[in-house]
Amino acid sequence: MKYRKTIILKDGRECLLRSGTQEDGREALEAFTLAHEETDYLLTYSDEKSFTVEEEGRYLAAKEESQNGIEILAVVDGKIAGLAGIDPLGDKIKIRHRAGFGISILKDFWCLGIGHAMVEACIECAKKAGYEQVELDVVAENARAIELYEHCGFVIYGRNPRGFKSRYTGYQEVVYMRLEL
Repeated sequence: MKYRKTIILKDGRECLLRSGTQEDGREALEAFTLAHEETDYLLTYSDEKSFTVEEEGRYLAAKEESQNGIEILAVVDGKIAGLAGIDPLGDKIKIRHRAGFGISILKDFWCLGIGHAMVEACIECAKKAGYEQVELDVVAENARAIELYEHCGFVIYGRNPRGFKSRYTGYQEVVYMRLEL
């Protein structure tokens, strides 16, 4: 799936939101790794990445050609500032209507409006792909993210008090959120 839109950030800079391409493999993997080093709220740690640069490039190329999934890059001053995407939860009849959503933004770019723009872009792409529901998991302590998702229309539908087990803080409660399209 392809996407392209330019937005103006809260600090006045331009940010290009666009679908990732095979050529973005190295920089996307580096941004993914850094984002996972900067917060304990994401699903994995940077040392758990399993993709090589070549595999990341192939992943992005496949997403660009996909009819029901996308990886959107936020590019500011020529550098990747964040990544967000939607993926089908499966291809079985009973769950084809559901998409999963994930996002990570580099710390230097927090609070500039990138997160909101990327969530909205992924919602737009989910609608285009024909999904009826978008779902995400978020660490309960991540109040800013929960507020963002609620502002975009997501609602909480459950919690798992031992959803993640952090290397640093022990168990983290995970909040389950969904958006009906």
